[in-house]
Amino acid sequence: MSERQAGNPLHGITLQSLLDHLVSRYGWEELGLRIDIRCFTHQPSMASSLKFLRRTPWAREKVEALYLRTTESDARR
Repeated sequence: MSERQAGNPLHGITLQSLLDHLVSRYGWEELGLRIDIRCFTHQPSMASSLKFLRRTPWAREKVEALYLRTTESDARR
């Protein structure tokens, strides 16, 4: 494991699997309420969301942060 990835909780998780997890847990509508970005609130689809998140670092950071909070709360249960 490289030094850069040591301790990275997102290492090995694809953006698609991360988004799949969030959509299955919250659904598009709730996800759009939690993170107010158009790809979640206006005609959401997996393809358009992935395309936007891959090109928009600030949005991807918000999605990754929600994923981490979600998985941490799941682990505490």
